[in-house]
Amino acid sequence: MNKNYEKFAAVYDAIMDDSLYDKWTDFSLRHFPTDKKKLLELACGTGIQSVRFAKAGFDVTGLDLSEDMLEIARKRAKAVSEAIEFKQGNMLDLSQAGKYDLVTCYSDSICYMADEVEVGDVFKQVYDCLNEDGVFIFDVHSTYQTDTVFPGYSYHENAEKFAMVWDTYADEAPHSVVHELTFFLQDEDGRFTRYDEVHEERTYEVLTYDILLEQAGFKSFKLYADFEDKKPRKKSNRWFFVCQK
Repeated sequence: MNKNYEKFAAVYDAIMDDSLYDKWTDFSLRHFPTDKKKLLELACGTGIQSVRFAKAGFDVTGLDLSEDMLEIARKRAKAVSEAIEFKQGNMLDLSQAGKYDLVTCYSDSICYMADEVEVGDVFKQVYDCLNEDGVFIFDVHSTYQTDTVFPGYSYHENAEKFAMVWDTYADEAPHSVVHELTFFLQDEDGRFTRYDEVHEERTYEVLTYDILLEQAGFKSFKLYADFEDKKPRKKSNRWFFVCQK
């Protein structure tokens, strides 16, 4: 594994607000049926949320596109003696993923899908790998977040071992944005190396998600916002969907 990548992931974890994982965990625990334990976490990244779920008593499998991220996730789970299976895979094809009672996809990972066709494909894949009466929970950016909050957003961080510049712009498609991230990571010899990343995200009106979930076969869903059990308001940033197979 690329040593720089390990540093890179460490930087990601450092800039991520740790309290969010507690919020995702609490939200999940409020909305999971109490008798279901077999859980698939999509886009699990470096495994922070997977470990939270394992500690809460779930039988967790984590899936992510990045083998580098999963390497870190495996080390993290091992360090706290949690038995979590981490699989490299794409949520657009869960045919080999197994069957689960619960599936989560947090941290607006659905927004990284290219278009609504792909979003619909993910919903269908999740539906097929859920057991009867299974529950799927995911969060996405609200259209308010992509249209009003994000464009022009700029964040800079200077730490001892790294520096980071993060700028966000509106993109061409409706409710879509581009995040441009530049990292400067310190090498062993003390010099800094620059890394550039571009992240494109897109969200949709609630009605679009509604139709796609229905087409995938889900019998119902409840909509909440910003980690609370309340309906979204005009200025809610993050929508949560709790869907029932």
